[in-house]
Formats: sequence, C-alpha cells, structure tokens
Amino acid sequence: MQAVILAAGEGSRLRPLTRSKPKAMIPVANRPIIEYVIDALLENGIRDIVVVVGYRKEHVIRYLNKLDAPVQVVVQERQLGTADALRAAESEITEDFLVLPGDNYINAESIARIRKERNAMLVAEHPSPSNFGVVVIRNGIVREIIEKPEDAPTFTVSTGIYSFTPDIFPYLQTNEIPDALSAMIASGRRIRAIPADDWQDAIYPWDLLKLNSRMLRGITPEIGGKVDASAIRRGVVRIGAGTTVGANTVIYGPVTIGCDCNIGPNTVIMPDSSIGDRVVLEPFTYIADSIIMDDVTIGSHSRIVSAVFGQGCILADHTTTYPSASFMEVGERVLKEEFGAVLGDGVRAAPFTTFKNCIVGNGVTIEEGKTVVGLIEDGARVV
Repeated sequence: MQAVILAAGEGSRLRPLTRSKPKAMIPVANRPIIEYVIDALLENGIRDIVVVVGYRKEHVIRYLNKLDAPVQVVVQERQLGTADALRAAESEITEDFLVLPGDNYINAESIARIRKERNAMLVAEHPSPSNFGVVVIRNGIVREIIEKPEDAPTFTVSTGIYSFTPDIFPYLQTNEIPDALSAMIASGRRIRAIPADDWQDAIYPWDLLKLNSRMLRGITPEIGGKVDASAIRRGVVRIGAGTTVGANTVIYGPVTIGCDCNIGPNTVIMPDSSIGDRVVLEPFTYIADSIIMDDVTIGSHSRIVSAVFGQGCILADHTTTYPSASFMEVGERVLKEEFGAVLGDGVRAAPFTTFKNCIVGNGVTIEEGKTVVGLIEDGARVV
C-alpha cells in the first residue's frame, strides 16, 4: 500500500508560528508534527510514501532528506486546496493508498484500522466540530460531510485521513477532497466511516500546548548532556547531547530538552515542557507547560507558564507569562481561550515584561516594564 502525506499548506490559523515554516514542521515535544505521521506509517509497514510540499517547501525537503525511509516528494505549485495537492501526486500512485495530513498527530493503531478498507475515512469525536468537516453517519456509512458548519448536527468530524483506490481521481473536480467524497456519495459509491483510535489536531497556536502534553507521554528517558550532581530529576526527562544543567536545578518530567542548551543553575522546569536546541535559561527561572523552540534565551528570575515561544526569542530578566482567558479575534472568529502567551520568531523583550493571554508577532520589540495583551502584529514596537 502507498501513502500520500499532504504537507503543502501554511496553517494560517497558527500564525505567527507558521510565517517562517509550514505547520507540518512545527516542533511538538521537539519533533516536527509530520514525523509522527511518518512513524505511524512505518509501524504499519507502509514504506511507499509520497509527500506533497508547497509552502516553505525547503523546510520539509531538508527534513525528509535526513530520513532513512524512501520518501518521494512532489510539489504543489500553488496552495489551492487538498484535492489540488492530491492531484499533484497522481502520477506517483499505482495502487490503493492512504491520504494523511502532515500536520495532525495520528497513531499507528488508527492507521491499522483503516489501511485495509477501500474508500473509507477516519473519523473522531471533537468538542469543537465547527472547526472541521462534520460527518453524518448511518450504519457505518458516510451520508454527508458538512464543512465547518456554524451549528454542527454532530460531534463526529473528519480527521482528513482517507483510504482510497485510484478511482478517486476522476472525482477530484474541485480543490477540496470533501467535495470529491460528496460527489462519490451522490453517485452511489459507499464511503465507510472508521473511528480513529488516537488523533489530535492543533487548529490555533494555543492548541499546541495540549498536543505537546500528549506527545511528551511517549518520550523515553535519556541523559545526553552534563547534569550537575545537585540537580534533581523526577519522572521521564530527556536531555540532548551538549546540554549542561546547572546546580540545584529541579526538573519534573515529562520534559524534553534539546542539544547544546545551558540550563540554570537554580532553575525549575515543570511537567509538559519542551525546550529546543541551543536554549539558554538563566538562573532562578521557572518553566511549566510550555514549548520553547530553538535558540531562545530567557533571562533570570523569569516565570514562563502555558506559553509557546518561537525561534530566536531573546527575553530579558523578570519576564512573566500570565495565563488568563479573554476574547481574541483570530481570522473570522472571536475565541476565548486560557493560555499565557504565543510569541513568534525573534521577539525581543526588555526586563520586567509581562505577557498576558497574548499572541505576539514575529520580530516584535518590547520596551522595559510593559504588559502585553491581545494581538501584536509582526514587526511592531511596544513602547
């Protein structure tokens, strides 16, 4: 069996994090999301894999070149939709195949459930069905797919994972795969609905925190760096090569720390935290339930909770993220969600900065002693 991974899209609702990389390459538990998809396929013995790239394609191609798996790459020249992306891979398809989004987590058991079905879709229950294609099912057969309805008739949604025969291609007349499925249903073709075992998507930036917590449950302990004898570790902790952990630092897993980091001394890292490569945590800093990407520096006496920091942020001493809930306009939706902060790449903050339930764009500069709330556009200066 073959598999087509769709990794051409930007993931615009995850901005500012996807300005510099596609959603499929966002790191969760220090691994790009697409890596979990490829692993699930390999665990099922599926090694004939086609990846469709497009937006910021060089990031995906660079990553795929490092893999041992024999992956074919095709390019969607313009990001017109999922059906258009699948058409880009048509010349590589010679047998029954799976289609999977490269920016959702899926486990191997879910793929095992659908791989032997012909013309089927993987479905799951979701508390916010209006963000997805809502699926109406009768006796295990898909009757209707309603894309992102305001009033969803059910909590069952499409995961975007399908099992197809090559007969699907004549139905790809528009730019979206659900339209092709609707055309197949209208013509009398049967599409089976298969419940997923474990699937998770990150629609908005703060959703990455829940996905990160989920993926950290699967890490294995490893100490590849140098940990001071007075440091305390509890639970599952993974530390990369070249990282130093200073005296009196306390780490409660699950936690993963990348390579060549400088942690502490006298820092505290609490569960559900992922820290990328070449990160500096200065003394007396506290991290909990957060994603800290590569090349971030966080000054001393800082408290970072429920935050996502993009690459290359430099935050001075006494930086605080303050989790709270407030209404926020994202795209065409007004949402209320509790989290601390989401920072894009290259944010610079002076001492005594407080981030409170905010999304801060790439390259933003913040002067000393400011409290940042709401949405801050790329390149802004907070004075």
